[in-house]
Amino acid sequence: MVIVEEVQNEKQKKEFLDFPTQLYQHDKNFIRPLDKDIEEVFDPAKNKVFKNGECTRFLFKNKKREIVGKVAVFVNKLYHQDQPTGGFGFFDCIQDQPTANFIFDHCKKWLQERGMEAMDGPINFGERDKFWGLLIEGYSSPLYGMNYNPSYYKELFENYGFQIYFEQLCFSRPIFAEVSRVFTVMHAKHKRNPAISAQPMKKNNLPKFAKDFTEVYNKAWATHGEGKRMEEAKVLKMFNTMKPIINEHISWFVYENENPIAMWMNIPDLNQWVKYLNGKLGCIGKLKFLWYKTFKKNEKMVGLVFGVVPEWQKKGIDGYMIWEGTQHLRKHTDFKVTELQWIGDFNPKMIKIAENLDTTVTRKLATYRYLFDRDKTFERHPML
Repeated sequence: MVIVEEVQNEKQKKEFLDFPTQLYQHDKNFIRPLDKDIEEVFDPAKNKVFKNGECTRFLFKNKKREIVGKVAVFVNKLYHQDQPTGGFGFFDCIQDQPTANFIFDHCKKWLQERGMEAMDGPINFGERDKFWGLLIEGYSSPLYGMNYNPSYYKELFENYGFQIYFEQLCFSRPIFAEVSRVFTVMHAKHKRNPAISAQPMKKNNLPKFAKDFTEVYNKAWATHGEGKRMEEAKVLKMFNTMKPIINEHISWFVYENENPIAMWMNIPDLNQWVKYLNGKLGCIGKLKFLWYKTFKKNEKMVGLVFGVVPEWQKKGIDGYMIWEGTQHLRKHTDFKVTELQWIGDFNPKMIKIAENLDTTVTRKLATYRYLFDRDKTFERHPML
């Protein structure tokens, strides 16, 4: 018998947050996410998706009132698919198929009552940049904001009938690995051009770099796949929010005279410090974070955005930028590896760019889909 509780009070919220720590207590790779990051997803005042959607959390307990699973299930009217499709996320479950089936059935029923015809999971009630996908390969410690789960989850999903809607590929490379000769040749070529220069991002001039970022991003990505135009004011706000964690040696811009033509944005992987906080970022947690940030070496950086304006693409300016930045950060930082945020397998252009950066796939996540009409033909995410 499984007892269902809707998360409504503070005790239940704490149980929802604490259950993964119990479940993963013997898993050395697990890093507990910050409680505040999860709670903000379910706070209508902080998550704008509530304006166009509905979300509820549930706990699942056995007859002894011990938690055996948890999930959040939601409808987002802006999540446009071929059929009305809901979502669920923040799924955790003991290694027991009947329990997992009960949770999935509960999600299905909740979504059907709201007119949905399919469900995707595990996904986030918000943007794809956090808490999206099920880890299916590469069970190493997750990056900040990335889902992590034991390997048996894949079996729980697929035994129920979920199919992979798209795979999420994470590319990585050691900082001190040999750099492609193409990069060094292109670097030497553009280094001789006095009009070309590379600059690392500096905290004391964020308005300039926000302007340059916006220009490169919109030229490079606005019409690329699912790219969205960005506004300079929003970029500056984002940069100011990120200011405490910006490392001035690892984000680079390339200019032709004074015009920005390329960018390579990276940040330290916050999980290398967050892992010591047990999910807490109150006053004491913030002090602990600052201490670890100051005295604990961070050896992993995360690639956020890479872009070259159209008129400079396929001219080797990416090689110039990568080698210029790599030589610098090797001397001035402790980073040993860089990992790119996930790229959907439906985006071959971005995958090609990642491969051209001399990276390899080091982990895969998957977004699963379950069609309620089992006779309907399943189709994977369309290619871009």
